[in-house]
Amino acid sequence: MPIPATWSARLLSVMRIVVALVFFSHGISKLFGLPPFPMPMNPLLTVAGVLEVVGGGLLIVGLFTRPVAFVLSGMSAVAYFMAHMPKGPFPIANGGEAAVLYCFVFLYLAAAGGGAWSVDAARVRG
Repeated sequence: MPIPATWSARLLSVMRIVVALVFFSHGISKLFGLPPFPMPMNPLLTVAGVLEVVGGGLLIVGLFTRPVAFVLSGMSAVAYFMAHMPKGPFPIANGGEAAVLYCFVFLYLAAAGGGAWSVDAARVRG
């Protein structure tokens, strides 16, 4: 039995929240070492960690979803091309699967918005 289309906006919100929580955890790992980040930090990784924590936090609540998701999509693309692509062209072989997935999920969120359960939607309603 297929999921009714009336659930689309709510499931969009669920996807946004879950993806943002996992993305947020990447930033917590980089900035606070919980769990320990597996490589030495440098200024570029620090900027990535800040974007992951701040952007992930904004996406969790669904505030400024479209512009934040667009920026994070670009950040994920840069991460793929700088950190993974030099190891080879295939994400499964170069460890870049997460970066590719984040890039395209965030690009979708930049186009679709935050869904029914977001601060953005509440601001439009209220």
